[in-house]
Amino acid sequence: MLAAHQFVRRFSSSQCLWANLRIAVIGQSQFGAEVYKTLKKDGHEIVGVFTVPDQKGRPDPLATAAEEDGVKVFKYPRWRKKGKVIPEILQEYHSVGADLNVLPYCTQFIPMEVITAPKNESVCYHPSLLPRHRGASAINWTLIQGDKKAGFSIFWADDGLDTGPILLQRECDVDPNDTVDTLYNRFMFPEGIKAMGEAVQMVADGVAPKEKQSDEGATYEALLRKELCEINWDQSAESLHNFVRGHDRHPGAWAVIDGEEVTLYHSSLWTESVPEGRPVDIQGKNTPAIVHEEGMILFGNDGKMVNIRTMQLPSGKTIHASHFGQEEALYKTEIELSDEEKEMKEIILNIWRGILSKADIDGSTDFFASGAASMDVTRLVEEVKEKCSGLKIENEDVYMATTFDEFIYMVVQKSRGFGEPAEFVYDAVKMHVNNMDLSFPNQLFINNEFVDSSNGKTFNTVNPADESVICKVALGTKEDVNRAVECAKKAFDGPWGQMNARDRGALMFKLADLMDKHKEELATLESIDSGAVYTLALKTHVGMSIDTFKYFAGWCDKIHGKTIPINHARPSRNLTYTRREPLGVCGIVTPWNYPLMMLAWKTASCLAAGNTVVLKPAQVTPLTSLKFGEFVVRAGFPAGVINIISGSGSVVGQGIADHEQVRKLGFTGSTPIGKTIMESCARSNLKKVSLELGGKSPLIIFNDCDLDKAVRMAMSSVFFNKGENCIAAGRLFVEEGIHDKFLDRVVTEVKKMKIGNPLDRSTDHGPQNHRAHLEKLIEYCQIGVDQGATLVMGGKQVDIPGLYMEPTVFTDVEDHMFIAKEESFGPVMVISKFKNGDTEDVVRRANDTEFGLASGVFTNDVSKALWVADHIDAGTVFVNTYNKTDVAAPFGGFKQSGFGKDLGEEAMNEYLKTKAVTIEY
Repeated sequence: MLAAHQFVRRFSSSQCLWANLRIAVIGQSQFGAEVYKTLKKDGHEIVGVFTVPDQKGRPDPLATAAEEDGVKVFKYPRWRKKGKVIPEILQEYHSVGADLNVLPYCTQFIPMEVITAPKNESVCYHPSLLPRHRGASAINWTLIQGDKKAGFSIFWADDGLDTGPILLQRECDVDPNDTVDTLYNRFMFPEGIKAMGEAVQMVADGVAPKEKQSDEGATYEALLRKELCEINWDQSAESLHNFVRGHDRHPGAWAVIDGEEVTLYHSSLWTESVPEGRPVDIQGKNTPAIVHEEGMILFGNDGKMVNIRTMQLPSGKTIHASHFGQEEALYKTEIELSDEEKEMKEIILNIWRGILSKADIDGSTDFFASGAASMDVTRLVEEVKEKCSGLKIENEDVYMATTFDEFIYMVVQKSRGFGEPAEFVYDAVKMHVNNMDLSFPNQLFINNEFVDSSNGKTFNTVNPADESVICKVALGTKEDVNRAVECAKKAFDGPWGQMNARDRGALMFKLADLMDKHKEELATLESIDSGAVYTLALKTHVGMSIDTFKYFAGWCDKIHGKTIPINHARPSRNLTYTRREPLGVCGIVTPWNYPLMMLAWKTASCLAAGNTVVLKPAQVTPLTSLKFGEFVVRAGFPAGVINIISGSGSVVGQGIADHEQVRKLGFTGSTPIGKTIMESCARSNLKKVSLELGGKSPLIIFNDCDLDKAVRMAMSSVFFNKGENCIAAGRLFVEEGIHDKFLDRVVTEVKKMKIGNPLDRSTDHGPQNHRAHLEKLIEYCQIGVDQGATLVMGGKQVDIPGLYMEPTVFTDVEDHMFIAKEESFGPVMVISKFKNGDTEDVVRRANDTEFGLASGVFTNDVSKALWVADHIDAGTVFVNTYNKTDVAAPFGGFKQSGFGKDLGEEAMNEYLKTKAVTIEY
C-alpha cells in the first residue's frame, strides 16, 4: 500500500490528473494570459477570470484568452469603494467557487474578503526578491539601485503590501545594460510563467511552503511618478546609467537640456574616449552634454561617461539623441507626392486603420497614443514591406516618426533613396602622373573617416624613382591606435558581427569590383610609392589583390564546423559539434615590397572569417593602403570594420602588438622584427600570431633540365620586382655539368634588362624601394667580394638619378660566406656549384639554413623532382617553375621564416577559433 501511494503522488504531481484545482485568475496583461494558458495545460480548471475593462476598445490579453475558451470573464475598474469591497462584485466572485486565487502580476488592490475566500487562499507573483523592493515599481528600483541580482517571488497574499509568506523565489544576474524590458523578457516573463505553474502545482499537492518574510533587508519604494524621475546630476556615471535604464521606457528619466524638458532612453556606459560633437547645456550641471554621431554623452561626477541613444521631446516625439537640436529638419510634413506615392500613402493608411482598429486617422494621429504596442510595430514594418514593393523600414523608424504625416514623410524619403550614404569626400592629394589624374588620401583611416593624427604630425613619403617627395602623410600615434581598436571592437560587437556571412561576402565582392575599376590608379600609386614597374604592379601588385578579395569573399558563407561522435553518457545520448568563430579585432602589419597585395592577402581572409581590422602599412609605402580605405567606404562597409594607421613600426606596430583588445596579429617582414612582435604579443594578452618572415630560398638546377626555361625562370626568381620579393631565390645551386653555360646565358639576359622609369611600359627593372635599403644592398655586395665570391656583374648603384641598383650576379659562392647565408632582398643572384649526380648533398646544403620559406627545382626527371620536393625543408616548393603563387594555394614558411599561412583555405584557420559544444539528451 505504501508503494502504491507513493506512485500515485508522483504521477499526480507530474500529470495533474488527481491534484487539479478550481482556480480564479485575477490580473491582466500578456503575462496573465500566459499563466492562464499554463494552468489550463497543467489540468487545472479555470472557473473565472477577473481582469480590467477594455482599453480603447481593446480587451486585455488575459480576457481574450479566456473568452476564446468560453471561460467566464469579469471586468472591474476597481474592487473597492471608500476602502470597502463592492458587494455586487464580491457576490459575483463567490459565484465561481474557486479553490485558489492566482494573481499573476495583478496591479489592482484586491480586498481581503476575496484574498482569503478560497480554501487555499491566494498566491501572487511579484517581480523582485522579496522582502527587497516591495511596491509596484519593483523592477525599476532593482535597476535604479544597481542591484547585481534580480528575480521574482511568488508569495501568499495577506493584508500587507507584498508582505505575505514566500512560496518560492527565482533569481538571475543583472547584466550591465539590462533595462526593464530586457530583464522582464529575458527572465521575469518566461521563467515567471513556468514558476507560477510550479507554485500552483505545489499548492495542489499540499507541499507549498509558507516562509515568513524577514524584516531584514526589507524595502518599500514608491510608485514612480514624474517628480521622482528627474535626474540628479550629482552622482557617478554608473548611477546615472542605472537611473536612466531603471526608467526605460516608462515612466522615463527626464532632465532639462538646452532649455527643453526631455526624457532619456537607451542608456549605456561609454568606455571609449570622449567623442567629438556639439556641446549642449544641462540645467543643474556645469559640464555640458555632447551630441555626437552615436547619441548624447552625459558626464557623471566621477568624470566617467554615459551614452544616451534615444530621447523624447516635450511634443511626445521620439528622436535619435544624435539628432537633438536638429529634429525640425528631420521630418517636414509638407511634401509633394507623385501618383505612385499617393497610392502608397493610401495603402499605408489602410495598414494603420487595420492595426489601430479605427477609421478616423489623419495626419496628426499618433501611432502609440492610439494604442499601438511593440508587437504592432513589427506588424507595421512587415506589412509595409509586403504591400509597398518590398520597401524596408526598421522598428526604430516607427519610433522616430510616430504621427501619420511624419511616418508618410519618412517612408517616401526612404523610397526615394533619402538616407543613402552621401558621396564620400575627403581632403585629397591631387596629382597628374602616368597620363592620368590621381586623387588619394594622406590621412589616417579610422571609423570610415580620414583624419589627422592625434598630435597633427606628418612624414614625407618619397618616390624612389627620383627621391622627390610625393606628399606628407599623417604619422600615427599610440592614441590613434587605441581609437582605431575601439572602433574596430564596436564594429565587431555591432553591425559587422551581426551581419549575415553572405552579406559580408557581397561587400567584399563589391570592394574587389571597385579596386578592379580603379586598378590603373592603384598601380600608378603603387609604382610611384614603392618603385614597382607599372606593368608588374598592374598585373601582380593590384591584380592579385583583386583576385584575393574575390576568392575570400566566396569563403564567407562556407565556414562551418563538424559533428563528432563521442561516447554516450548512457542511458542518455550526446551530440558534439564544433563552431568556427571569428577572433575579434585583428592587427595586420604589412611590408613595403608589395604594399597592396600583402594588405589583401591578410585582410581578405581576416574579414571573411568575420573579424575587424586595424592595419599598419609600411611607413615608406602607405599610399595604396590609404586609397584602399576610400574603396572600403564606397563599398558600404560599416564604420570601424577596417582602420588604417600609417606611421612607424616602433609606435604604431608596437601599439597594435601591445593592445589587449587585439586578439590576433598578422605580420610580414624581417625575422628580427618578427621575434620582437611575437614577444610583445605574448606579453600583452597572449594574442594569436602568424608571421611571414625572412627567406633564403634555394633553387636547385640539374643538368637534365630544360635550360632555356631554367634560365628564364632563374632570372624571374631573382630579379622579379627588382629582387624585393620574399620568396626570391636567394641562392642558386647549379649542377657543374651546365654551370658555365647557365652563367653565360644569365649574363647575356641580364645585359638585355632595361633599367629606368618604372612608369615606362618597356622598363624591366625599377628603383629599389628606399635609400637605406639601396645602401644596404651595396654593402651586401661588398661583403661578398671581400669574402672571395666572384662578382660577375653589377654590385653598385646605377649612375642615374633615383635609387637604381645594377642587377648583380655572383658565382663561386661557398657555403660559409655571408651572401650564402643571409638574404639580400634585392637584385642579387648568388650561384653555387654542386657536383654532378650528388642530389642528396645539394639538398643537404639547401636545407642548411635557418630559413624555410620557398624553394625550387629544375629537372626533367620526375622521380628526382619528387624526391627533392619531399626532402626540401620549405613551405613552398616550385618544380620547373618559380614565383607561381595563387590565391587558392597556401603560402607560408618553416623555421625562422615564420609560421601560419596566407592564401587558400588554410589562411582561414589563422583568423578563426574552434569551439566544441556537447549536448546531452
